[in-house]
This record gives sequence, C-alpha cells and structure tokens, in this order.
Amino acid sequence: MKKNSENKSNKSRSQGYLVWERLKRNKGAMVGLVFLCFLLLVMIFADVLYDYEDKALKQNVAERLQAPSWSHPFGTDESGRDILARVIHGARRSVLIAAVAVICATAVGGALGAIAGYFGGIPGELIMRFMDVLLAIPSTLFGLIIIASLGSSIPNLILAVTVPTIPKMARILRSSVMTCNGADYVEAIKARGAKSSRILFNHILPNSIAPVFVQFTISIGTTIILLSGKSFLGLGIQPPTPEWGAMLSNARSFIRDYSYMCMFPGLAILFTILSLNLLGDGLRDALDPKLK
Repeated sequence: MKKNSENKSNKSRSQGYLVWERLKRNKGAMVGLVFLCFLLLVMIFADVLYDYEDKALKQNVAERLQAPSWSHPFGTDESGRDILARVIHGARRSVLIAAVAVICATAVGGALGAIAGYFGGIPGELIMRFMDVLLAIPSTLFGLIIIASLGSSIPNLILAVTVPTIPKMARILRSSVMTCNGADYVEAIKARGAKSSRILFNHILPNSIAPVFVQFTISIGTTIILLSGKSFLGLGIQPPTPEWGAMLSNARSFIRDYSYMCMFPGLAILFTILSLNLLGDGLRDALDPKLK
C-alpha cells in the first residue's frame, strides 16, 4: 500500500514537472506569469505601499490635476488623489472580484458540465439547453439586467459577471468528460462494477480538468473587462472607491488635457489581461496531450 501511494505521488510529481518544463519554454507564458506574480505581490502589500484612506480616498484640492512626477509617479486626479495609489488599491477590487466570479462559475458550470457529460440522456440535454439559453443572452446585457434589478452592490456585481461565464465552463468540461467517458480504461472500470461517483471523481475528472485550467485564466481577463465596463457605465463599483473601470469613467471628462488620468488605469487593464491570455496560451500548449 505504501509503495502504491509513493508511486502515485511520484507519477503526479513527474507529470506536474513535465508540464512546468514545457511551460518554462514558452517565453510569453513566463512573461505573463512574472507580471501576474508581481501584481499579486502589489495587491497583497497595497496598504504597505500606499495608505488607503490617506492616498486613495482622501481629497487634496491643493494637489489636484498634477502631472506625473517623482512625488506622484502617475499624477493626481481631479480631487488631488494619487492615481498610482488608486490603481494599486483598485487592483484588489478589479482582479479579486473577477477571480471570485470565475471560481464560482467554474464550480457551478463544471458540476453541471460533468453531470451532463457523464450521465447524458434527458438530464444532460436539459442542462445543456439551459446553458444554450444563457449563452444566447449577451454577457453585457445580462449583467446590466441583474445589476439594474438587484442594485449595484459587490455581491450583485459578482453575480452579474459570474452567470455569463457558467455556460462556457459547462460546455468545456462536458466535452472533455464525454471524451474521457468513452475511453477504454473507463469502460474497463465500469465492467468491474465501480460506482459512478468513484469513476467520475477518481478517473474521469482528473483527466478532464486540463482545458478548464486554460479557460479559467482566460475567463478572468474577460471578466475584468466585463467588470470594468459595468463600472465605466456607472453600474459597478461606485466612486470614490478605486476600481479600474470607475477610474476610467471619472477620467473621461479630462482626457483631452489630462490624458494620463485615463492612460494608467487603461494600461493596468491591458497588461493584466494580456498576461492572463499569455499564461492561458502557455498552459494550453503545456497541457496538450499531443506534446506528452
């Protein structure tokens, strides 16, 4: 028993090592990973870098609309607040809300997709037809309906960006589960009389989860865009709370004479989404079974 457990752990470590080796050879993926690690550190130590109340929220009319300088590397906004401090603290809301939303969507959509892919039949068809209905509604419109109906609180905002992501996760995992469900090793396990739950959780899902990891990273980027778009329209995070989309919305009146107010929040969104997409592409190549 001890040897079997050691063999399984060694096998999992070797598979993870091979994936990491392939990922390291992808320069774009490593650039994205380094930037995301840097962003994570900045988010963790945001309060150490800049005091939230004093730098990101407190108005200072004497320093309003200052161009980028040593004292204010990103300049100040119309209320004299430091834009760099607001971009750093805004990352906590933009990235964390998007990550929570995608985690929830992955859990719900993954469960529905796994059930539909493994059991099929009428339950599977009902689940997937419901997913098709959700996919038929544009993501932005769907989110606007939820926020307009329930209000612009953070839980409602998470719900508004979670629901449009669920069908994508469900379809991806359903397809992957159906592929594994028809494999010879699964048929052999079924012939031995194993329970469906054991087959699904112990044998099918571990071999079906790779595409979900790829979609997870890409979906966070897409969700950041949705979240920023809603805040830009005034239906997301409300000012003066720092959030990248809300910062862009507040700065659009000053874009002609103070373009830096729009530039830095926009660049934060751009580099974050680009890094997530680069990492997602790298994971797709690293996890591709054809490369094993």
